Amino acid sequence: MPVDNSENDHTGHSLDQLNKALSSGMFVHVRNMLQKMAASDIALILESSPPSARQVLWQLIDQEQIGDILDELSEELKDPLIRSMSPERVAKATASMDTDDLAYILRSLPDAVYKQVLQSMTEQNRQRVEQALSYPDETAGSLMNTDTVTLRPDVNIDVVLRYLRQRGNLPDTTDTLYVVDKQDKVLGGVRLADLLTCAPSTTIRHIMDPDIQSIPVSMSDSEVAQKFERNDWVSAPVVDGDGKLLGRITIDDVVDVIREDAEHSMMGMAGMDDDEDTFGPVLKSTLRRSLWLTINLFAALLASSVSNMFEGTIEQFATIAILMTIVPSMGGVAGNQTLALVIRGIALGHIGQSNARWLIGKELSIGFLNGLMWSILVFIAVLLWKDDMALAGLIGSAMLINMTVAGLAGASIPLILKRLKIDPALAGGMVLTTVTDVVGLFAFLGLATLYLMH
Repeated sequence: MPVDNSENDHTGHSLDQLNKALSSGMFVHVRNMLQKMAASDIALILESSPPSARQVLWQLIDQEQIGDILDELSEELKDPLIRSMSPERVAKATASMDTDDLAYILRSLPDAVYKQVLQSMTEQNRQRVEQALSYPDETAGSLMNTDTVTLRPDVNIDVVLRYLRQRGNLPDTTDTLYVVDKQDKVLGGVRLADLLTCAPSTTIRHIMDPDIQSIPVSMSDSEVAQKFERNDWVSAPVVDGDGKLLGRITIDDVVDVIREDAEHSMMGMAGMDDDEDTFGPVLKSTLRRSLWLTINLFAALLASSVSNMFEGTIEQFATIAILMTIVPSMGGVAGNQTLALVIRGIALGHIGQSNARWLIGKELSIGFLNGLMWSILVFIAVLLWKDDMALAGLIGSAMLINMTVAGLAGASIPLILKRLKIDPALAGGMVLTTVTDVVGLFAFLGLATLYLMH
């Protein structure tokens, strides 16, 4: 799929212009430029700027733009900017934000600042935010927006249309109006297209979809994203345990969840935080990365200890020192292919208890067949290179063993980590590398030692 770089080029050009204006002290010009830019573009420029330039740019942004910009920023950058603002300024800037976005911002604030911001709000805004904050993070309740339009089943379309005209506007991303009874339990949904195309005398009961799917308020945000993806929803109602309508989730919030999950998996593969700031402070970034580097060092020492166990073998068979890295390397590549496939399957909800055993069997078979094929190839290559049948047989056998184990480990490690409540994307790669290194070296050097003994 070709990559469109036009947006990146535009942002880069704007950033260069802003930097030149800032370095020249042309702050009024910078303010005028920011006023003409979309909130998403300003957020991207802030994320692309060093910390010193961010603080200056943030002071030059108009108050009316701050709420929309905060909604677009990553958490790593959003939190320090909010903490630098007074509670009154935070309350004013976020007054027009959707409930779910405002609750997300307030969760990141220290308790003292969070309480001051709530006190600075109007009574109506405070109540809706406190309700949103009562739901756990990363659940449907934390994603939903309470701004919904509801209908009764016994009214006709003409009455509804008059009500909507009198109301003046609809919440953003509204494609469906929800039909509820007197207890606010969801009975169905009516598409806006049906309201506009059906006869005015038709009652809502006759055009509503009674099979509309609702989302439980406690459902995880990842499951919500999967439902939106499978059903091509634009919005969906959120209900409590009794089926009472609490709010709705819209596609723009789900896109954020999908993007965050993708970033988390990508950065987790490298053992890094998904909110890592590209232009963050050196010391902070160093400390964050040190944890997994330390763990990886101990894993590497474990693999090295296997080589040390067979030091005598390596000394007697010098060619082994040249070839011994091939087996762990091939096992690592094969295992990572399986690991990536299984982690993706877990993230998409494709893998569960019912099919996990079948998947492990499949990947074990693939590992064996790959191992058999590559062991034959490496056997031939080493035989032609070194003209040593025994050495070629040793490395071929070790290759078969390690690639078979790599297939098994690549499929089972993510499932085991998930059961242990450990993120497979964060720890899976390191565990797999340790397994393939240890097994590969042990198989090759162990077989070589047995050969020398006989």
